[in-house]
Amino acid sequence: MLVPLEWLADYVDLSVVDNPRVLAAELASIGLEEEDFIAPEVTGPLVVGRVLELEKETHSNGKTVNWCQVDVGEDEPRGIICGAHNFEAGDLIVAALPGAVLPGGFAISARKTYGHISDGMICSSKELGLGEDHEGIIVLTRLGLTGEPGDDARELLGLDRVTLDVNVTPDRGYQLSMRGIAREFAMLKGQDFTDPADQPAPEPTDDGYPVELADDAPIHGVPGCDRFTALQVTGIDPSAQTPYWMQRRLTEAGMRPISLSVDVTNYVMLELGQPLHAYDRDALGEKIVVRRARAGEKLTTLDDVTRTLDPEDLLITDEGGAAGESRIIGLAGVMGGAELEVGPETRNILIEAAHFDPISIARTARRHRLPSEAARRFERGVDPALGPVAAKRCADLLVELGGGTLETAVTIAGDEPQARTVRLAADLPNRRLGTDDSRADIVRLLGAVGCQVTNPEADILEVTVPTWRADLTDDVDLVEEIARAGGYDRIPSVLPVAPGGKGLNAAQAARRRISNLLTALGYSEVLTYPFTSDARSDALRIPEGDARRANIRLANPMAEDQPLMRTHLLATLVDAAARNLGRGFKDIAIFEAGLVTQPETTELAPVESYAPGYHPSEDELAAIFASVPAQPYHFAGIMAGYVEPPGVLGAGRKADVSDVIDTVHRIAASCGLELTVSADQIAPYHPGRCARFDFADGTHFGHAGELHPKVCETLDLPARTVAFEVSLDALLTQSDTRAWAGVLSTYPVSRQDVALLVDESTPASAVADALREGAGTELENVELFDLYAGDQVPEGKKSLAFRLTFRAPDRTMTADEASALREAATAVAAERFGAEVRS
Repeated sequence: MLVPLEWLADYVDLSVVDNPRVLAAELASIGLEEEDFIAPEVTGPLVVGRVLELEKETHSNGKTVNWCQVDVGEDEPRGIICGAHNFEAGDLIVAALPGAVLPGGFAISARKTYGHISDGMICSSKELGLGEDHEGIIVLTRLGLTGEPGDDARELLGLDRVTLDVNVTPDRGYQLSMRGIAREFAMLKGQDFTDPADQPAPEPTDDGYPVELADDAPIHGVPGCDRFTALQVTGIDPSAQTPYWMQRRLTEAGMRPISLSVDVTNYVMLELGQPLHAYDRDALGEKIVVRRARAGEKLTTLDDVTRTLDPEDLLITDEGGAAGESRIIGLAGVMGGAELEVGPETRNILIEAAHFDPISIARTARRHRLPSEAARRFERGVDPALGPVAAKRCADLLVELGGGTLETAVTIAGDEPQARTVRLAADLPNRRLGTDDSRADIVRLLGAVGCQVTNPEADILEVTVPTWRADLTDDVDLVEEIARAGGYDRIPSVLPVAPGGKGLNAAQAARRRISNLLTALGYSEVLTYPFTSDARSDALRIPEGDARRANIRLANPMAEDQPLMRTHLLATLVDAAARNLGRGFKDIAIFEAGLVTQPETTELAPVESYAPGYHPSEDELAAIFASVPAQPYHFAGIMAGYVEPPGVLGAGRKADVSDVIDTVHRIAASCGLELTVSADQIAPYHPGRCARFDFADGTHFGHAGELHPKVCETLDLPARTVAFEVSLDALLTQSDTRAWAGVLSTYPVSRQDVALLVDESTPASAVADALREGAGTELENVELFDLYAGDQVPEGKKSLAFRLTFRAPDRTMTADEASALREAATAVAAERFGAEVRS
C-alpha cells in the first residue's frame, strides 16, 4: 500500500514525528512493515518559468524546435531549446536549470544544440516522474496551478513529498486505505483522527434504481453480494478535468489518472477502502441483477479481453436495456465490462458501492488471472457498512468537480450489517502476554482499535467489534490487538524453562540414536518426497497383490506422474541414490528416516466435510482420526561403490551384502536387541542374497540385501547395489536390554575354535544360535571367521569355522573347562543340524 504522507496528514497530525524514516519504523512496529521509502528524486534548481518569446526553427534533419526566451525570476531571461509544441508565449512552464538532477540521475547543464546554447530544460510530466505523458511539456495554468517566475516548482508540483510503501498482511484489508493507515497511526500515537467516512449515510428511497441480489449458488453458504448501494449523478460536464491535487495524489498512490469520473472513484477507494464502479447511466438497462454466471457466458472486460466465465463467477448484469435482453456489465468485485464504460461523452453516472464475499472474489480474480485494486481489497475484506457513505462521498466529489447534480433517489439493497460481539475474560490478556494492565488499560486499548466494551467491570467482557474488523472473531484475536495497541516493547521476554524430569520419549531417543549410528558408519542422511507411482513398483519388481502396492492415491498430487503415497522408503530413496550417482558421486552410502503409509485398503473411509470455523465433536474427531491409515516410521539405506577406497594401502573393498546386514545388526544392538536372520526372497532384492530380520518373539523387523540386477538396470544403479529397510515401530515393541545386569568379570578369556560341516542350506546364524544355547552363560561371544565349500568337503556341504570366547565371572577358566563347554555347544549343533566336527 503506497501511503503519500502529505495525504495522510489530512487525517492525523504527522508533526509529532519530524523524520519520515522514523515514522516508517514506528509503523513497522505495529505490523505495517516498510517495503519501500520513496523520497524526492528531483534535486537542484527546478523553478516556475514564463515563456517570453518563442521562435520556431526548422533544421536540416527536418525537425522543428522552439528557441525560447524564458523568465525564471533572474535579471535576464534564459535561452532554452524545446522540441515540444503544446505551449506558446506567455505560458507558465517548469524549467530545470543547470545543476538540477531529474529522476534517473539525469543531470541538467548548459549545452550547445541546434546552433544555440540551451541554458536549461523545459520539463514534461514524464521527465519529472509525474506520469507517462511525454506528448508535451507541463503548462501550469492548465493544471489549475499558478506561480511567479523563479518560484520553487518542486513544492508547487509536490515533488518534495515522501511516500511510504507498507506491506499489508492478508488479514488486515482495512489497512488498504488512507483511512485505515490514519487510524493505525492515531492508535500508535494516542491521537484522535479525522475520519473521512464520518458523515451521514444516505437513506434508501422507494424510487431508487432497481437492484436485485439473485445469487442462487452461493459458495460455502455465503451470498456473493449481501449489500448493494447505487446513487445517480446527472449533468456532469464531460470536459471537466481532474484537478491536479487529485491527479498528484493518485499518482503518488500508484494509480494512473484517466478521467474525472474514473479518478474520483479511484480516489474514494484509496481514501476509504471501498471499491466503487461508475456506469454510464444512459446506456444502462432498467434493472441491475447480481447473479452467478451461466456455463458458456462471455464478458469483455475493461482491459479489452474477452473472458469465458465460470459458474462460480459473480456477475453484475442489467435487464431491460435497448436490446431488451440481459447483459453482463461487470465481473463483480474484480473489473467492469467494456460495454458500459464511462467515456468522454458521459454526462449521467450510476455509482455502485457493493459488498462482496471475499472467497468468491478471490477465486474469480485468480481463475481469470485478473488482479485489480478492487479485487485486492474485496478478497481481504471490506467494511460491509461502508458502501452508502463511500457512494455519497464519490457523488459529492463528482458534483463539486464536475458540476453534476446528485439525484435524491437512493438504492441500498440487502440488510444492514450487524456488529459482532466477542466474549473476553478480563484476565486473559495479562495471562497470555505476561503484562500487568489494569482493567481500564485493557478497555482503553480495545477502544484504540475500534472496539467497544459494554460491561467494563465484569469478569467476562462483552466486546463489540467494528464492522471493518472481520479478522477479530475470537478472544485471542482481541489479545493480539491489545498487545499491538499497547506496544510490543512492553511485553516481557521470558525464556521458557523446560520442566524437570522430561526429555525425549522412547521413540524420539531411538530415532536420534539410530540416525547418529548411521552417520557414524558413514551414511549421509537424505530427504525425499513421499510420493511415488505404480511405475516405480513395476521398476522394483514388486508383484501384484503385494501389500506394498496398496498405495493411497492423492486427490490433488503435486505431480501427475507421482500420485501415490509411498508404502516403503526404498520406493523414493532410489531416486536420491540415482541422482547422486548421476552427478558424479561414484561411492555412496545414504539413508532416510521417515513415515510410510500402509493402509489396509486403498479405499479410505469417507469423512464428512465441515464448514470453515466449525469444530468437530469428540466422536467426529475420532472418526476423522480413524480414517487415517497406519503410518509407521522406517529407516532405509542404500550403498554402492567402495566402502574402503583403493589406494596405497590396498585394492579397497566394494560394498556387499555383509555391510547392510551388519548395519541392521548394529541398529538393533544400539537398542540392546538381538536379531534372528534367515534367507528370504522378496522384491526388490536378489533372490539369493536377501536376509530377513526378526526379533526373538517373531516380530518382523526388516530386510537387507543386494538389489535385483534388473532393478539396478532399470533405475540406473550400479550392479550389486545393496540396501536395507527396517521398521522403527517394530523395534519399539521390544524391551530395551542395554542396561547391564551382570557382573563384569576381570578374569582372562579362553578361546576355542571349532569347524563344523553342515548342509549348504543351513544358515550360519542358526548354527551360531545352537552353539550359544549349548555352551551356556559362560560363552561370551561367537564369531564366524571362515566359510569354506570346496574340494575338501563333501558335495552339498559347507564348513563353518567359529571362534568361541569363554569367560568365567569368578575364576580363571582352565583349558579343560573350555573344551568341555565347546563339546557341549557342538553337541547341540549336531543334534539340531547334523553338524559334524571337521578335523
